[in-house]
Amino acid sequence: MTKIRLQYINSYRDRHGKLRYYFRRSGFKKVALPGLPGSAEFMGAYQTALNSATPTMTEIGANRHKSGTVAHAVAGYFASREYRDDLAASTKRGRRSILERFRAEHGDGPIASLQRKHVEQMLAAQSSPAAARLFFGAIRSLMQYAVRVGLRKDDPTTGVKRPVLRGEIYCWSDEDIRKFEATFLIGSRARLAMALGLYTGQRNGDCIKMGWFCVRNDVIEMRQSKTGAPLLIPMHVELKKILSTVPRDQFTFVTTQYGRPFARATAFSNWFRAECDKAGLSPKCCFHGLRKAAARRLAEAGCNVQTIAAITGHRSLNEIARYTRAVDQLRLARIAIKAVS
Repeated sequence: MTKIRLQYINSYRDRHGKLRYYFRRSGFKKVALPGLPGSAEFMGAYQTALNSATPTMTEIGANRHKSGTVAHAVAGYFASREYRDDLAASTKRGRRSILERFRAEHGDGPIASLQRKHVEQMLAAQSSPAAARLFFGAIRSLMQYAVRVGLRKDDPTTGVKRPVLRGEIYCWSDEDIRKFEATFLIGSRARLAMALGLYTGQRNGDCIKMGWFCVRNDVIEMRQSKTGAPLLIPMHVELKKILSTVPRDQFTFVTTQYGRPFARATAFSNWFRAECDKAGLSPKCCFHGLRKAAARRLAEAGCNVQTIAAITGHRSLNEIARYTRAVDQLRLARIAIKAVS
């Protein structure tokens, strides 16, 4: 039987306390789904919604703008497959916000007149390196779309250096982990959230979507939102113990205080950051740092770069290579000190 990858599923508890599910996809009509995830009626309705969904008219409007303008290109990009289907929901929200501002400021101008120097000037005007990186990604995608559909002959972002972040995300130490575990016992939402990050090595947006419907024979089956990479992650014994406290009819493992799935990864990250404060951890500790800690622990256990990537799903192996190099350096340094002692 072919496994259907569940996407665009939301849930809520009604006034009687019953958990209800519905199909909700950006730009498409909402469809109620009967029964429980995995049941015949649920999966039948889900597959029907997935196959028959048609876009609403809110995004079909490129013809309202004069052909060849920035506004025309932005509208076309929002209706394109690469934006509509290939991007994670959080990426789409950020990219839309950036390009809507770009359209408001330059909408009447011809898209073909944008030059490399203009891109560099706009990057320099951003409020921070992080904002500049996001702006660069949005503009580059828009320009690549414009070239593909014939609105431009070239991509003015070609050769522009991608902005570099000044600092790195902090990697949790084993002491940080012990301190958090001492504060939040098994059965708490915070301990569950930490275990998902630490023992799966996944991003916040993927962890909040995990539920019992993802688990087959103690293996978590998932597809990364950011990269689209399919992953099979065997469950760590500690994660299995913690997940045993989660009800089987709960749609996602991690929920809000009201028992609902987190709608956005940012809301989850902000909540988790507050839990770190309760544990007395450094302000540098954040949920994404658990992904780095997972890679570090695997490297310390002797796993090579490819083995670690099989868990974390990293496309680029450069970051993982830093962990393995650091572990190898420490091991060799200990050998050297022992040799002269």
